[in-house]
Amino acid sequence: MIASIRGTLQLLDGEHAVIAVGGLGIEVLASGRTLGGLSGRLGEEVSLHTYLHVREDALQLFGFRSVRERVFFQWLIAVSGVGPKVALAVLSGYPVEELELAVARDDVKKFESISGIGKKLAQRLVVELGDKVGELPPARAGEAGTPAGPAPTDGFLAARSALQNLGLSLREAEEALRGAPEGASLEDLVKYALTRGRGAP
Repeated sequence: MIASIRGTLQLLDGEHAVIAVGGLGIEVLASGRTLGGLSGRLGEEVSLHTYLHVREDALQLFGFRSVRERVFFQWLIAVSGVGPKVALAVLSGYPVEELELAVARDDVKKFESISGIGKKLAQRLVVELGDKVGELPPARAGEAGTPAGPAPTDGFLAARSALQNLGLSLREAEEALRGAPEGASLEDLVKYALTRGRGAP
């Protein structure tokens, strides 16, 4: 297995990067989040954790910002009906920490909100990944940590659902709840989100 790659970033687009290593230009496929982290770094030395996906007709190298992201990718492609393209879509949708917590909370809607993920597949992901929750390796120094945002408690999920019932999309509801006080009641969380939605500080 090719565990990592380090070299000069030659090319970057919406689906892959090309990294120059020892006179070769290596194509690395990655999630939108990982590629976004390389934005503005053309000509610079970059490094990614990698996973070599072997198919009958091709060898594909996938790149990740962290070991955690790589492990979650491997979990995803082990789920029936999930190939590398779908796995990258999932990792492009949310940080690994949010995805792991969504599995722990049986939060099927989180996965449904990702482009290309239907209700049945979202349910399968939650079920099949359920026994892996808590097994991700700890984040290493210099790697992406936990995302900024509200703690995904049961109260947060209830408030998010209430905001969706008021017409907000899942992402709009989560953004409105970002920074909400931890441990607040459902009523206070909804008030906080609606106040932010009106443009209050």
